[in-house]
Amino acid sequence: MWQLLAGAVMISFSAVFVKLVSVPPATSAFYRMLFGGLILLGIVWWRRERVHLRAPALAMLCVVAVFFALDLTFWHRSILYVGPGLATLLANFQVFVLAAVGVVVFRERLTLFQLVSIPLAILGLVLLVGVDWASFSADYRWGVILGLLTACCYAGYLLALRRARVSETTGSSFTTLMVVSLSCAGLLALGMWPEHASFVIPNWRDAGWLVAYGVFGQVLGWVLISNSISKVRASQVGLVLLLQPVCAFVWDVLFFGRRFTAVEISGAILAVAAIYLGSVKRTRTDSVRQPP
Repeated sequence: MWQLLAGAVMISFSAVFVKLVSVPPATSAFYRMLFGGLILLGIVWWRRERVHLRAPALAMLCVVAVFFALDLTFWHRSILYVGPGLATLLANFQVFVLAAVGVVVFRERLTLFQLVSIPLAILGLVLLVGVDWASFSADYRWGVILGLLTACCYAGYLLALRRARVSETTGSSFTTLMVVSLSCAGLLALGMWPEHASFVIPNWRDAGWLVAYGVFGQVLGWVLISNSISKVRASQVGLVLLLQPVCAFVWDVLFFGRRFTAVEISGAILAVAAIYLGSVKRTRTDSVRQPP
């Protein structure tokens, strides 16, 4: 349990690192994946794992990397527009995207908890961002849209990762994440070219934050969660992983002075409750889940 708690808290700082650095969002996403991938490469080498991926498995992991690259692209921009807390909360709406895919594609039946969670999430979202929607700036509204697009890409990432793990031999979790991280870094580097984003890290302070982002956001947090997720009851897993958006919201208030109203707090509480109810069934069956 303490590993799961520690992993969720570490992951919750991801959005904080994005906000702290002075580089563009595309650059911070690239260095998260590059530094994290290189560290994972070192771990795979230290464990003396044999990296041998067949072509179908490698192709599927590339699909995973595409979804993850899109996830980070949208999420990092959403963080800058609406703040770490709301951006992370919106990204976790992926549970409802997965529920919709389950119904439409896999002909699954929604549980009572999931049926209750959907209107609860909509109400929470309206209270969070919809009450004074017209009065918000264009950047803020765009940030909300990007946050919801992040949720869609996050769901695609989880579905592709599950398909890669169950359909073909992809090696250990370390090998899988290493391949995805380095592939994702390459895709993000290509995406930086049309934006004319620079690879230059302006100073040592930014370099330190970016290394910490790769270590905590891409390696340590994920390793702790993956090592503990199968040893804790499913209901507890779903509840503990909600620490990520909750803590991200708290860090937004403490570190960046985010102001909030009673209506917004009520919306956040309803949204968190809805995410938990919507994820109860899935946490019983998924053995791999990585927060953004």
